Amino acid sequence: MSLRMRIIGGALRPVIRAALARKGDPIQLRRKLERRMRHYFHAPPFARFDEVHVGGRRALWVLCGPALRQPATDSRVILYLHGGGYIAGSPETHKKMVARLSKMTGLRVFLPSYRLAPEYPLPAALDDVRAAWDHLIALGYAPADIILGGDSAGGGLAFSLLSQLCQAGTPPRAAFGWSPFLDQTFSGESVQENAQRDHFFPASRLHDLTVTVLGDMAASDPYVSPLFAEFPDCPPVLLQVSDCEILRDDSMRMEAKLRARGAEVLLQTYVGAPHAWQLFDGWFPEAREAIGLTADFIQVHATPQRGS
Repeated sequence: MSLRMRIIGGALRPVIRAALARKGDPIQLRRKLERRMRHYFHAPPFARFDEVHVGGRRALWVLCGPALRQPATDSRVILYLHGGGYIAGSPETHKKMVARLSKMTGLRVFLPSYRLAPEYPLPAALDDVRAAWDHLIALGYAPADIILGGDSAGGGLAFSLLSQLCQAGTPPRAAFGWSPFLDQTFSGESVQENAQRDHFFPASRLHDLTVTVLGDMAASDPYVSPLFAEFPDCPPVLLQVSDCEILRDDSMRMEAKLRARGAEVLLQTYVGAPHAWQLFDGWFPEAREAIGLTADFIQVHATPQRGS
């Protein structure tokens, strides 16, 4: 663990945990998150953000570095789903980090928005990310052109969508999750083991979160808890998680499940990192390193095959 991550993580923990431990208006929390992420995070130089709309919802095409020169004949694309606990987050909060991913992979990234709770509980977000996938298909991308990924709640959405696509026989080329939120029942042992170690989430508020985001859906429904879903003929998967997250076991159990069914899975565990630490690109080296390892995974598995 770098000294910089130790210092920044130690400073963040009491502030963020105290803020999330208080019951308050999730819409106000969402607005504060938007303001702070605009101010504290920076995109790589020359990043480009092209706004489009899908089904009336805002989305961004994110391009940086080699992706700005990606040949028209290269149809590979990343579909990235932002996190935020299903109550916060947007393309704006994540676009700067996603620009780094675009630069390091050399690929364009499609970054859609989706409806958030409490105004729109699940499955609204699931419907919106499926619409984003369908939009890419309508543009002429094949499923095998698309790399699917996301962080936190966006990672949960990515794996819910991955399950649907695998069962339909139209999986993406590969998938990745950064600290993915895969189990709305919070049945992993890490929920209790890391109750005091997690940088962000007080375990006492987890029930409130599920009440807010689930609507009429059961927490164990595979549609919202993809840990319980099936993934036939799953493509290669990368999972990155911190050892001190309450969501640690979501990734560990998903890795074991997919591997037992014959999937190629790479699990990378970081020591002492905050939840979804990739967002802290530019603040401590582990964030850039994790994005780089993801870029390596994508470049290995998304390299066009001869004759394809």
